[in-house]
Amino acid sequence: MNKKRERKRLGDLLVEAGLITEEQLAEALREKTPGQKLGDALVQRGYITEQQLIEALEFQLGIPHVSLYRYPIDPKAISLVPKEFARRHLIMPLKIEDDRLLVAMADPMDFFAIDDLRLSTGFQIETAIASKDDILRAINKYYDMDESFDDLLPAPPAEMGDDGRTNEDDSPIVRLVNQILQLAVEQRASDIHIDPQETKVLIRYRIDGLLRTERALPKHMQSMLTARIKILANMDITEHRVPQDGRIKMNIDFHPVDLRVSTLPTVYGEKIVMRVLDLGSALNDIHKLGFNPVNLERFIRLIERPNGIILITGPTGSGKSSTLYAALNHLNSEQVNIITIEDPVEYQIEGVNQIQVNPNVGLTFAQGLRSILRQDPNIIMVGEIRDRETAEVAIRASLTGHLVLSTLHTNDALSTITRLIDMGIEPFLVATSLAGVVAQRLVRRICRDCQEVYEPTKRERDIFARRGLEVSQLVRGRGCPTCNMTGYRGRLAIHELLVMTDEMRRVILNNEPFSRLREFAVQNKMIFLLDDGLLKVKQGLTTLEEVLKVAILH
Repeated sequence: MNKKRERKRLGDLLVEAGLITEEQLAEALREKTPGQKLGDALVQRGYITEQQLIEALEFQLGIPHVSLYRYPIDPKAISLVPKEFARRHLIMPLKIEDDRLLVAMADPMDFFAIDDLRLSTGFQIETAIASKDDILRAINKYYDMDESFDDLLPAPPAEMGDDGRTNEDDSPIVRLVNQILQLAVEQRASDIHIDPQETKVLIRYRIDGLLRTERALPKHMQSMLTARIKILANMDITEHRVPQDGRIKMNIDFHPVDLRVSTLPTVYGEKIVMRVLDLGSALNDIHKLGFNPVNLERFIRLIERPNGIILITGPTGSGKSSTLYAALNHLNSEQVNIITIEDPVEYQIEGVNQIQVNPNVGLTFAQGLRSILRQDPNIIMVGEIRDRETAEVAIRASLTGHLVLSTLHTNDALSTITRLIDMGIEPFLVATSLAGVVAQRLVRRICRDCQEVYEPTKRERDIFARRGLEVSQLVRGRGCPTCNMTGYRGRLAIHELLVMTDEMRRVILNNEPFSRLREFAVQNKMIFLLDDGLLKVKQGLTTLEEVLKVAILH
């Protein structure tokens, strides 16, 4: 059978099933990299989910589809296939029946891998389809069960160098740390917590904003685990009494990952938190941040101004940095000089001069900002406005013809103005320099594989009606192996965008009550956080519970 026709048929199948349009198919075929499979290209663009691709392939090839979430996997089958081979070809051995070995594959058309397996095991190979994530999760789970790390009693002197450094790359503790990091990247965790307790050490991952315990390790491994991570992060492994910070840069599955490491002495030893900055998936495209079309157009107009100060507000972990970096990326060209001062520098952007704050030598935000102004910048990004001094220098910089981007911790866009005045900034400075404020929160996105439509309750209808919206059906996630039974996978941002107008400036200058600002914002058709959230619920992207967690009903 001709391979080309095979490929085309998958595309036609997906179009017939109404999962993608002809245009999307044509675009994916045109833009996919050489050698990339059409299915993968469609999944990568987000036109279909992996689950939908598997169902189409199952139909097209007549190969059954398995979910490995609760599959009874035979240890004898696992011993036949080496872990490296399984990872490289995305294969999970399932069971042996007579002279046949059943394997789950992400790509059942990979005939070379099937031939290799047949020759190396001597079995006839039967294939089933499973998703890539499912297979990787199963490989990590089952292949490491036999590699129990309980034999990791304090290492013999031969294995540790004088300074506690492990000499062998293949020592169990090195493997354990690599495995913890690898799993975190595969599960899209944003943070890894290593929590020492009285009798054990917990490894927890924060996935889509919620912490989940991944595994518990015996207490005697704590000191070696801590030492290994400190060595990787270039920290002082002899110091256990003060907090330390470090950075680890490594490649996980040929994929550059940056980890920010912080240790904290607790009663039961040092707690370590690693923030995973996945450099491959850094959202650098302003169009992919989930802005409402009206807000997107206003935001692009705002950041393309020649001067003024634009603030992005929200609590810690609400994706402010991603929005700032996306804005810088949009503005980054060779005609402008962009300088940032951050604490710490999270993502490094080519063509942007980034400065790391260092209070030990007197390089604070305010001090750094003063020096930046002598460097002939066009655009300045200040990581965070923490005090009056920084705010004043930033505002003065924006009044002297620079565009300044920064973040502030406030609850919504309008309260940012009061916050600046409370910090001691003169109202006339706020009125003349502030160009706009974006308030942002993150909500979990409904898993596309197990989403179901349901009839909204009376209370849900009332909430929409209060904001002048009508709904006849809503979407929620049932929970499936892909999303670890949570019903959510991934996150998206909701925003409110305040663009300053002359009327608002007058209100600030004349010290009029702030309720007037809100009236003008409503007249200006400003979309509040709650409204943006409700619109995204209506589109079936997230649920009402998620929006109400972060936006206040008013």
